[in-house]
Amino acid sequence: MIFIKRSKKLNMKQIVMLLSILLLSNMAMGQTAREIKLNAPNKERGTSLMKALNDRHSSREMDTKALNLQDLSDLLWAANGVNRSDGRRTAPTAMNRQDIDLYVALPEGTYLYDAKEFLLKLAIEQDIRPLLAGPQEFIKSAPVVLVIVSDTAKFPAGIDGKLWGAFDAGIVSQNINIFCSAVGLETVTRAYMDAGKVKEALRLSEGQIVMLNNPVGYPKPK
Repeated sequence: MIFIKRSKKLNMKQIVMLLSILLLSNMAMGQTAREIKLNAPNKERGTSLMKALNDRHSSREMDTKALNLQDLSDLLWAANGVNRSDGRRTAPTAMNRQDIDLYVALPEGTYLYDAKEFLLKLAIEQDIRPLLAGPQEFIKSAPVVLVIVSDTAKFPAGIDGKLWGAFDAGIVSQNINIFCSAVGLETVTRAYMDAGKVKEALRLSEGQIVMLNNPVGYPKPK
């Protein structure tokens, strides 16, 4: 802990030095950010839709280097971001119930994507990638894994929420695939995971179902 005498007036150089020491101290203690503010999405990037569809492929090989903030921001907005003033999304949902929650699994913890505020909120300080891996070891070192969850409780009584939630999750996953194809990222849609342990780790409600996951990363250097 750093103590500062109240009587001592700090100049700008000293303030900058103090902030640097505090930042390094937090990093050394391995503290996880409670929130990550995302960049505004760059809606002009990427190839044409037809080329992205032509180039789309599933890849289980990717670099372990972390995605930069702009790529992560654009990825999440493309997946299920707000694209209209009334709060509607890039991915349609049945009856506009907006049942999909997108969790972002990073090495330092797992975050919930807040599409309206455009930020990541820490859900748990746990790396859940091992729970998503199964026999596919590459998942454990993927720089980011997007976990697609449907809150079936948002559907009215008499509606098969699991069915419609699965449809909605598939659309979000397709958005991820097309975006990655357009900008040169690697991804693959996966349903293999220990869904029960993931649900428990994320402390999901009874109606929330873990549907799919997409690891995302840069191509491996050749």
